[in-house]
Amino acid sequence: MTSSLHYDAVVVGVGVAGLTAAIRLAEGGARVCVLAKGVGSTHLAPGTVDVLGYRPERVEHPAAALPEFVGAHPDHPYALIGPDAIAPALDRFAALIERGPQPGYRYTGGLDRNHLLPTAVGAIRPSALVPETMAAGDARSSVPVCVVGMRVLRDFHASLCAGNIRRAGIPARAVEVEIDVGRVEANSLGLARRFDDESFRAAFVGRLALLLRPGERVALPAVLGLRDPHGAWSDLQRRLGRAVFEVPTLPPSAPGMRVYNALVAALRAAGGRLVLGAEVLDVEREGDRVTGVRAHTSGHDTIYHAGWIVLATGGFASGGIELGSDWAASETILGLSLQGMPRPGEARFTADYFGHQPMAGVGVAVDSSLRARETENVYVAGAALPGAVPWREGSGQGIALATGHFAAQAVLEREGAAATA
Repeated sequence: MTSSLHYDAVVVGVGVAGLTAAIRLAEGGARVCVLAKGVGSTHLAPGTVDVLGYRPERVEHPAAALPEFVGAHPDHPYALIGPDAIAPALDRFAALIERGPQPGYRYTGGLDRNHLLPTAVGAIRPSALVPETMAAGDARSSVPVCVVGMRVLRDFHASLCAGNIRRAGIPARAVEVEIDVGRVEANSLGLARRFDDESFRAAFVGRLALLLRPGERVALPAVLGLRDPHGAWSDLQRRLGRAVFEVPTLPPSAPGMRVYNALVAALRAAGGRLVLGAEVLDVEREGDRVTGVRAHTSGHDTIYHAGWIVLATGGFASGGIELGSDWAASETILGLSLQGMPRPGEARFTADYFGHQPMAGVGVAVDSSLRARETENVYVAGAALPGAVPWREGSGQGIALATGHFAAQAVLEREGAAATA
């Protein structure tokens, strides 16, 4: 049995790029449906927005570095949309988070200067826009750090984190707090739910305060609440009388889930629809237009007809692009042409794991408006685009936000032009 539904636009993918595009389309008056097999990369990501962290040396001022970076990388997504498109996308994201379902929770920063924040292992990493709950961890401060571990959270090693922070030139030590968390799953998500409880926070502070030294700032794994992270963070700072900051942990990522929850809330508030568990099987075409997407969900197939498609399925890491046993790469939903593939006979990979990999920049071939080249109405956003190596550049969420917003704006402009023609 197959049913059909009609929308102005269908977005495939529910990561930051897909949700950003869908929200902008819905706010622009389009009837939008987002199709996704799962919840996307937000639940794995640290929750920071990295725009440009390395080129390859560490970047301190992204706004100043972007023009030269774009000039040196003409196939990069930032080159396609232009550096001026990035700041508005970051501003819109920060506004969406601030008016989201977590009261008082907000992001701070921008393109003027990267924050330098510790990762779960204590390595220092540049990020342009960060949750306010992480900002006090900036490595430019020489204030000593006390890294707090909890025995129940086996994925966060406070001693390792503190040791690497010391290697970065910041006084740091580690302590461990033992506290009964009840019958919750012993991971970041379970602990985040416990930190939403004021009585739990009070008991935690009672144990932690005995271990702290005067003048230290407190580094905690990123578990300070899922429903009310601002309230939990503010409460801990007030009770301890000192700066507290979160350090990203291994997945599941509480800060990433906060982003997801805020963006989904914004999508629904704008009138958009989200269908999770929708496995896209194939598409319907009329010439160079894609007129419908067939997806299997809830035990049957549904054809989602739409005038516009935004593809935000990611690259190799998420399965949006695959490399077959015959060494041929392919885009998995529409079979779109790829750009950046090594020529026949050229190496696809090198022996240096962290070195330049020829396959790393492969993505869907698009024009300057992010429209897939062999289609009339399919736009591409996020990690499915060619020319970027996000993990090396420190650019992943910046690309997702900027291209998601840009692709949606391109659709709205074309829809408006068609309506007035």
